[in-house]
Amino acid sequence: MFFVSNPSKLSRSNGFTLLELLLVLVLVSVSAVAVISTFVNSTEDQAKEESQRLFLQLQLLNDEALLSGHNYGLRIDEKQNRIHLMSLGDEGWQAMELEGMANEIALPDSLMMSMALGGDVWSNNDSLFNPGSLFDEDMFADVENDSKPRPPQIFILSSGEITPFSLNILANDEQVNDDNWRIVVAENGVIHRLAPGEPAPGEEQ
Repeated sequence: MFFVSNPSKLSRSNGFTLLELLLVLVLVSVSAVAVISTFVNSTEDQAKEESQRLFLQLQLLNDEALLSGHNYGLRIDEKQNRIHLMSLGDEGWQAMELEGMANEIALPDSLMMSMALGGDVWSNNDSLFNPGSLFDEDMFADVENDSKPRPPQIFILSSGEITPFSLNILANDEQVNDDNWRIVVAENGVIHRLAPGEPAPGEEQ
C-alpha cells in the first residue's frame, strides 16, 4: 500500500510559477540578442576581410602588370557574387593564370557587392594607351557566347592605368552607401581601401 504524505505539495511541483516563466523568457531574450549581435559582428568582419583580400589582389595585379608588361582585368558579377580575374592574350580575354593567385574571388553568401564605374580617364585623348582592342567586344562575334568568357569591366594595364571604379562590400540586409567597406580606384590609378564612413579622396569636406 502506498501513501502520499502531502498531495498539495506534489501538485504544486508539476507546474511553473509566474516568476519562473518570466525568468525563462528573459534568458531566451538575452540569448537571442547575443546571437544577433554575433551575426552582425561576423558579417562586418567578413566584409572587412573580403575588402582587404580584394585590395591586396588589385595591388599585386597592378605590380604584375607593370613588371611583366601584360594586361589584366576584373569582371564583377554582382548576381553571382563573384569577381573574375582575367588576362589579355592572343586569343582575347581569358581566365587569369598566375602561380599562387586565384582567378576568382567568391564572396560568402552573407555578403553582397555593388560596383560603379567612374572617371573620364578612358575617354581622354591624352590617355597612355589605345583602348580600342581592349574594349571591342566584336572580337567574340565569331564564337559562341558560352565558349568565351565575357570581357572585364575593369582594366589593369601594363601602362600603369587602372579603370576608375568603386566597389562596396556589405551584408545582404544593408544599404549601399559610404558606411560600407569600399574599394575605390581614383582617376590617377591609386587604389584605396576605405573603412565605413571614411571619405574617398576628393570627398573630404
